[in-house]
Amino acid sequence: MVGSAAATFPRGGGAAKITATTSAPAAPSTTISPALILKSFLKTIADARSHLAAAAAARAVSIFSMYPVDTIKTRMQMKQGDAFRLSGLYKGCAGSLVGQVPYGVLTFGSYEIYKQALLNKFPNTKPALIYALSAILGDVTGSGWLCPSEVMKQQLQAGLYPSMSEAIKGIWSKSGIAGFYQGFTGGLARDVPFRVAQLTTFEVTKSLYLKAKKGRTGDDNAALSAVEAAVCGAAAGSFSAAITNPLDRIKTLMMTDTTNAYGGSVVACASKILKDEGIGGLFAGVAPRVGYIAPSVCIFFVTYEFVQQKMQKKE
Repeated sequence: MVGSAAATFPRGGGAAKITATTSAPAAPSTTISPALILKSFLKTIADARSHLAAAAAARAVSIFSMYPVDTIKTRMQMKQGDAFRLSGLYKGCAGSLVGQVPYGVLTFGSYEIYKQALLNKFPNTKPALIYALSAILGDVTGSGWLCPSEVMKQQLQAGLYPSMSEAIKGIWSKSGIAGFYQGFTGGLARDVPFRVAQLTTFEVTKSLYLKAKKGRTGDDNAALSAVEAAVCGAAAGSFSAAITNPLDRIKTLMMTDTTNAYGGSVVACASKILKDEGIGGLFAGVAPRVGYIAPSVCIFFVTYEFVQQKMQKKE
């Protein structure tokens, strides 16, 4: 039987529930065919369907609720005047949901597959390192699905197109399929450091909180409750969002750069920001980015628990 301790983490446009598991002993390493990988992926999804259904609902609610804050952040990062204008706050939301909700399923399934493969390959490695690397690889895998919706979302938020259908037509006519992966490297350059910072900060925050809790209660066996884990996750996510804001701004500018003004690469974009705006330019939009995280985690957590309880009553 596999024991688990769930922690809620925000990521990108929403919150994602990541489960850190203590796995059974790894099986001997064997060569795995694509068919077996697909079978394993589908079995993982089927086994976790209750969790994934609740997580999908929670992800959708948290994204929809906090979407205006995300739009304001994009406007601020693009240095648009009147970033707080009410018109267009929800432009691109539907496309974001289409990208983000399946993304959660894809990253969860691929995370489990990577985790088991790495445990088999490196049985003597600390499990925590395996889990962290698996989470990063899961994010990278999911980014292949997420990037097109992110490009459309941000170009709509920026007011470059009036509707989703116009965005699809415009991007396709200009660049073909490659246009939907504009800024893909910028997304990875943000997401991988964010995930590393998030996981590391969560572990540190959790350890400090547990130490304080044990000292306060005198109970050496004290553990984090689900709510306490969510609070630690929100704190870790907020800190990680702040320190990776420069990478988030680079990603935004790369995805909305329709004239190649920022050079089409992470280095070229960063260089232009520093040249034109100085170091402060890298932190444009940091307030709404950080302010997005904690409420998003809370909304996700409450919705997830509510849906899970409803589903359990029906079973």
